[in-house]
Amino acid sequence: MKPFPGITDLYNGYTRHTFDFDGAKAIIVEPKMPRPGRLWIWRARFFDAFPSVDIAMLGEGFYLVHVDIADLYGGPAAQKRWDKFYALLVEEFDFARRGILEGFSRGGLPVYNWGSRNTDKVAAIYADNPVCDIRSWPLGLMSGPGSEDDAKKCLAAYGLSRDESKNFADNPIDRLKPLVDAKIPIIHVCGDADEIVPYPENTGVLLERIRALGGDIKLIIKPGLKHHPHSLENPAPIVEFLIQNMLH
Repeated sequence: MKPFPGITDLYNGYTRHTFDFDGAKAIIVEPKMPRPGRLWIWRARFFDAFPSVDIAMLGEGFYLVHVDIADLYGGPAAQKRWDKFYALLVEEFDFARRGILEGFSRGGLPVYNWGSRNTDKVAAIYADNPVCDIRSWPLGLMSGPGSEDDAKKCLAAYGLSRDESKNFADNPIDRLKPLVDAKIPIIHVCGDADEIVPYPENTGVLLERIRALGGDIKLIIKPGLKHHPHSLENPAPIVEFLIQNMLH
């Protein structure tokens, strides 16, 4: 088996390889007892933030992978980098052809934008207080505050003007049919008082549209909680869902 490149150190007791890929920082963390077939979970953004699920999945024999796509907001450049990184994982390192996509906050954008275009490569999706519509965040065109700095970068990433963004229709909420048709298992964990990525205009809309298409998602609501903290103190319900559907 081809060795992993880069600098090697420990991540929560697991061997981590950090290397440059496509001009960005990439990470592969090895489980101590890998499951057959090199199964994996792909952390889209904020590596090591609220990592309880990632650590639990490593303990279950899954590889943890990440490539930096900061300031790309799930746009065309992010998707192209993911295409290349996926090819590296599968073709160079013999990873399973289908993996779990994990998106926290703005990480929901690449997870859904890439996943909906590559359903044959996706075993399941785990999204946590995810951005599902750039008009909500970072543009702040709905009830949330948005982020002016991020809005400028996001518009540049998509090649949009402010006026064009008001009618933008290539968000995660617009790209659900391929996922429903492919029967991709999806789980969302959300605080219903999220003040940054409001639930009603993100996961709320996504859930409504998925059900209208004849699909469904597993939804774990955290009553009264805001955008942080992400995940669950006990990640077992998330991990069980992912493993059950990955191995189905």
